[in-house]
Amino acid sequence: MPRYTVHVRGEWLAVPCLSSTNTIEWLGKEAVRRYMKNKPDNGGFASVEEVKFYIRRCKGLGLLDLDDTVGDALEDNEFVEVVIEGDIMSPDFIPSQPEGYISLDGNSLTTEDLVNLGKGLYKIKLTPEAETKVKKSREVIERIVKEQTVVYGITTGFGKFARTVIPNSNLRELQVNLVRSHSAGVGKPLTPERTRMLLALRINVLAKGYSGISLETLEQVIEVFNASCLPYIPEKGTVGASGDLAPLSHLALGLIGEGKMWSPKSGWADAKYVRFGLALINGTQMITSLGCEAVERAGAIARQADIIAALTLEVLKGTTRAFDTDIHAVRPHRGQAEVAFRFRSLLDSDHHPSEIAESHRFCDRVQDAYTMRCCPQVHGIVNDTIAFVKDIITTELNSATDNPMVFAEREETISGGNFHGEYPAKALDYLAIGVHELAAISERRIERLCNPSLSELPAFLVTEGGLNSGFMIAHCTAAALVSENKALCHPSSVDSLSTSAATEDHVSMGGWAARKALRVIEHVEQVLAIELLAACQGIEFLRPLRTTTPLEKVYDLVRSVVRPWIKDRFMAPDIEAAHRLLVEQKVWEVAYPYIEKYRREHIPESRPISPTAFSLRMSADDSHDHRHQNEL
Repeated sequence: MPRYTVHVRGEWLAVPCLSSTNTIEWLGKEAVRRYMKNKPDNGGFASVEEVKFYIRRCKGLGLLDLDDTVGDALEDNEFVEVVIEGDIMSPDFIPSQPEGYISLDGNSLTTEDLVNLGKGLYKIKLTPEAETKVKKSREVIERIVKEQTVVYGITTGFGKFARTVIPNSNLRELQVNLVRSHSAGVGKPLTPERTRMLLALRINVLAKGYSGISLETLEQVIEVFNASCLPYIPEKGTVGASGDLAPLSHLALGLIGEGKMWSPKSGWADAKYVRFGLALINGTQMITSLGCEAVERAGAIARQADIIAALTLEVLKGTTRAFDTDIHAVRPHRGQAEVAFRFRSLLDSDHHPSEIAESHRFCDRVQDAYTMRCCPQVHGIVNDTIAFVKDIITTELNSATDNPMVFAEREETISGGNFHGEYPAKALDYLAIGVHELAAISERRIERLCNPSLSELPAFLVTEGGLNSGFMIAHCTAAALVSENKALCHPSSVDSLSTSAATEDHVSMGGWAARKALRVIEHVEQVLAIELLAACQGIEFLRPLRTTTPLEKVYDLVRSVVRPWIKDRFMAPDIEAAHRLLVEQKVWEVAYPYIEKYRREHIPESRPISPTAFSLRMSADDSHDHRHQNEL
């Protein structure tokens, strides 16, 4: 039975075909059907029949006639792509045109750099200093081989076979066998963007000059990256010590000509490079590259969570008194102070007059619920958690994690344990726990928006309730995601299983820590997308009153992609559209200029953010909003 691998919106799907007389159109529809089946919202489609698409080969990118049969047009197990009308043409699959180069030296790569390399925005080159270090390290390896010195992984077997000495005549076979046997991962492949990140990070670690790889080989690997040649790397199979052996072996498998690799020019084709095995596969780069994406996305959603919560507070007619400078000066956590500052910058009635705030200036409410009043304390620790994790991930980005380590200045190799993934594993478990709280508190704010006894708004934010259900099930979706996150936040790094005949008898499980952290963060983004939609819908019932200028800009941004709810309609596409705004940081881009303008005007000399900056007393006019005057 013929079988085809079909790429749909960033996912690879295996599609068996019972008859070679089925058409290309049938193959596309079957792939879309399977794609929709895997999505909680059916991928935003009501039915397969409404989806308009065309199909092209991955190899050569040639378009296929929908009326041709698969038997006539395709070879068995060929790779094709379904391009859905209206979509940008597979931005993750085909990278952007690089804007320039990032020079890698093994010491200065940032999380932002790695994410941009993953997006295909830059190519890679080595610094002259890195080239020198790589050459010197390689000279040590060549001397070891020439003198037939017994060194783990170079002239011996691996793991349990560390005492088995391999003759020089078999060393090439040893390295190739290592890559082949360790390529034992399972599951869906990493996305092309994540594969590029993994490959770039491995290059950066090799550039440190402690692995023993030859400069010629490393330059070939860089050529592979710059040509966007992407190995097929299953996401499951690493226990996080000794490094990420399975995924890194799949990465190397393409480089020795036996794995699947894709490039924009050739599509899926055989790889061409046979190179040094152990230097390519030992390290924590899968954990760290996924962790890099996680920490950057976490930072983005944490910033935007403050904006969304501020909008919700406006709709629920809350007070800004809880964000007073003096309150946060006496508990001077950096994250707490920054969140409170952002709320003031968005809601300060003196700076940004708000008709909504003025409408309840003399109400009898004394204080708000914790989900609004305690945002600086709850969101704040999330910000501090992200900063802590980012520091660890940045250190790991620029660490040598090979075994053995080659020290050229000492002209010797030393076996150690830098490959152990406990650092990023623990940090990413902590990240998931911290970021989850943004969704937990957001879901409670959604409840307040939807509950008329708490919001003074129509039930579920829709007119003609009963005939229309409004945001009823959107809130259920948020609750379901928060509940799922509770299970995902169980730390994977508390687990360990002995492997490799008890040679590797304690492992980090960091690969799962990284993957589930990304799932938690995606759920957080989706919950906050629902809150963003709900808050904007709440504003519809407060019109013609207007909120502050920066929050009106956020409202306008949302309304540029999602229209108001007059009556029930298919909601999943709206949630996806709001989610995209958050992933692309559009909400932050709209609000950021106002936040920074407020900072310049209220913090002397526009000093960089620091704990002491938030300890400064503001004038009464700056720090005390006029909302709820009866509190005074």
